[in-house]
Amino acid sequence: MQLAIALSSVIFTIGTTLQNFVIVNTGLIETMMQMAGAQNPAGEAPGFTFWFRMVGCIYILGNALGLLAFRSRSKVLWWTILLVNITQGLGFAMIPSSMWTASTEVYGIWGILPSAITDGGGLILSLVMIISMVKYRTTWAQNQLHQR
Repeated sequence: MQLAIALSSVIFTIGTTLQNFVIVNTGLIETMMQMAGAQNPAGEAPGFTFWFRMVGCIYILGNALGLLAFRSRSKVLWWTILLVNITQGLGFAMIPSSMWTASTEVYGIWGILPSAITDGGGLILSLVMIISMVKYRTTWAQNQLHQR
């Protein structure tokens, strides 16, 4: 379980960084806002981009924390990783559909791939973590016999 979480965290950290700083820019946000029918896309896009990136940076840090799974079995780390991945898995619902359309129009499939991998992967990893926790009745899929 530790290896799966750590390796997923590497992928999610890279994907979130790409989405946050390569794919998303003020021009893309302005296009997204135009598609959504915003009143003043040129005026609102810089502020929206700033806050979108701030949230993205929180997820970059959250995903990077998952790298600690290589060395740690802290319960606080487990719950933090689970929370980051559950909320990241909700990205499909939280990100406006016009963002997906604008990204696809500007970059093709490459415009949505990093987010699709991180959001979908976060959802899958969350489910695996929850199933593991239920099955082993503890975090980190630790068999009770191995803990003695």
